[in-house]
Amino acid sequence: MRGTGRAVFVAMLLVIVGTLNIIYGIGALDDAKIFVNDTRIIFTNLHTMGWVMIILGIIQLTAGFSLFAGNTYGRVIGIAGASLGALGAIFSIGSSDPWWSLAVFALCIYILHGLLIFGEDERTARP
Repeated sequence: MRGTGRAVFVAMLLVIVGTLNIIYGIGALDDAKIFVNDTRIIFTNLHTMGWVMIILGIIQLTAGFSLFAGNTYGRVIGIAGASLGALGAIFSIGSSDPWWSLAVFALCIYILHGLLIFGEDERTARP
């Protein structure tokens, strides 16, 4: 099938990011406090953010495993996630890491291209 390698790559990325989001969500539920130099930053409602991150992580994990199986659900969620990731990277170019944002944008575009071309080979699809 055309684009199978990229689909497996995207599935691995979704599984990794989903796992990290679940870990970050559990950390947010644990009333984590963030210290930057001498400034103490405490978010008032970390529990809500934690549950949102856990739910997002579960969706990403199911999408990754669904994409491993070749189902359409994983492909749709992968396209939506890559589109939102590309937009987020473009909007954060003005921050302190513009080259990192451009690299993330390029990776998201590569993922989008891989998921959009994923399917049967053109030569075998025509009779």
